Amino acid sequence: MVKHQPLQVYERQLCLSCLTGIYGCRWKRYQRSHDDTTKWECLWSFILFCTFSLLLVWFYFWWEAHNDYSEFNWFLYNRSGEWSDGTVPILAATAAGFTYIAFLTILALCHVAVGQQLNLHWFLHCLYICLIPCMFVYLEQMNDSVFVQATGPFLHIGALAAVTALAWLVAGQVARAEKTRFQLMVLLIYLSVLLMLYFIPLSITSPCIMERGSLKAAPTIIGHQGAPMLAPENTLLSFNRALQRNVSGLEADVTISLDGVPFLLRDRTLRRTTNVRRVFPQRQYDDASLFNWTDLSSLNAGQWFLKDDPFWTVQYMSTSERWLLGNQTVCSLEQMLKLAARSNRSALLTLHRPPSNHPHHHDWVNLTLDSVLRSGIPQQQVMWTVDSNREMVRKAAPGLQQTSVQKLPLDTLHHKGISRVLLRYNQASAQDIKLYNENNISLTLYSVNEPWLYSLLWCSGVPSVSSEAPQVLRKVHYPLWLMSPDEYCLIWIFTDLISFAVVLGIFIFQKWRMSGMRSYNPEQIMLSAAVRRSSRDVNNMKEKLIFSGKSHQTTSCWHLL
Repeated sequence: MVKHQPLQVYERQLCLSCLTGIYGCRWKRYQRSHDDTTKWECLWSFILFCTFSLLLVWFYFWWEAHNDYSEFNWFLYNRSGEWSDGTVPILAATAAGFTYIAFLTILALCHVAVGQQLNLHWFLHCLYICLIPCMFVYLEQMNDSVFVQATGPFLHIGALAAVTALAWLVAGQVARAEKTRFQLMVLLIYLSVLLMLYFIPLSITSPCIMERGSLKAAPTIIGHQGAPMLAPENTLLSFNRALQRNVSGLEADVTISLDGVPFLLRDRTLRRTTNVRRVFPQRQYDDASLFNWTDLSSLNAGQWFLKDDPFWTVQYMSTSERWLLGNQTVCSLEQMLKLAARSNRSALLTLHRPPSNHPHHHDWVNLTLDSVLRSGIPQQQVMWTVDSNREMVRKAAPGLQQTSVQKLPLDTLHHKGISRVLLRYNQASAQDIKLYNENNISLTLYSVNEPWLYSLLWCSGVPSVSSEAPQVLRKVHYPLWLMSPDEYCLIWIFTDLISFAVVLGIFIFQKWRMSGMRSYNPEQIMLSAAVRRSSRDVNNMKEKLIFSGKSHQTTSCWHLL
């Protein structure tokens, strides 16, 4: 008697084992399934894709926000009292989270591509669900359209390329699906997203989409606190470094000392930018305006820069440069103004009023104005931002450029004799810039430290910017990108046509591929597989013939009986 004992020997599928094992801890063959994904797992997969999208936008936001890293660190310092680079842990956590979620997303897409059931392990659920609340922090920040205006056309092309690439997976799912309702739902969702991307350029506006002949002169650059990336802020060395970069003016923060000497300091205390902790340890938390000029002159204002290296630039400096940086002192307003006068540069002054217990709480404006007049700088080169006692200042020094730090109506600006406006770069819209230019109001935007932002404001027609990185902006001789409306329209149409052709080709190919596979019957598939692997010792399915003598004899006896 011949007995047929099936012996199944499976071919090793290392890639598939790793794919299902890492994603859902299903390392064994019997744990895998080609069944439809459950509704619960579909929900988790949707949350995973949403988290990936949010992290992608978050990562993009922090990449673009490099312009504001210094301002962000200063904000943290005012809250905590200790200086540290708060962007490093945020960027590290963002990079780690984005890498992790991107890896899970790629694994999920690979599951869909090979037809495996999605079954994410519960531990991985717990990990990425913790990231979701953090992602919604960016929504308020992204209301600012400056980032989108700077990279809108390129974001559109990137998004369209990604959705076009997903056509391979979508077409495969539609071709394999047996339910017409599921096919229609997937097609409807995909085509809706695709059509939205095809026509979204209608809502994209950017100042850099303009005729090249309409481009105005580059914005003049004002060194905010000098060149604080190259030397300690608000020191004579910092202002000299800024002048070497051919800035049009110098901007400084002015505080009044206890004995009535205006000096330059941005912080409320002296702890961050001087060695007050060592010289006056018991007074390190006192307001800087409560020190007299003699005590202020005795402090070192450069060693902190070498120690903290706030902009990671000290490592590139020579020994002589470091010695020069480490021997800076607190700078008075009069010293800075005399330097600006000798260089024929303007001066933008931001004044801080002393506290109520200060002896010069009421005459702080007069003291500052006296220093300006004594310095010998021409009045028309000084931009005066203090709104207090503005009428008195206009009468005493009519040549000063009256500057507002608020976005006021034009009638109010003209009534107060204000000819300049100083705003943060995200406070002025394209309409505001155009309105100020048409009414002869000179607009200065701060703080502009990155070439992409400088290029955007250049295209917008902004006359001047205040920057902590004049050495960077001076290297920008032309906007980073500029295209005419006709060129952008051509790129838009050409990109959409390529995307449509690729998507259509993918759907046709997947339809042909799946229909060809369904035309085979099981016997043909088995025979063709056997022919292809006939030379291998280990195959998908084999039969082993076992000849049993005892069984054969027993059967013969039964036949005789």
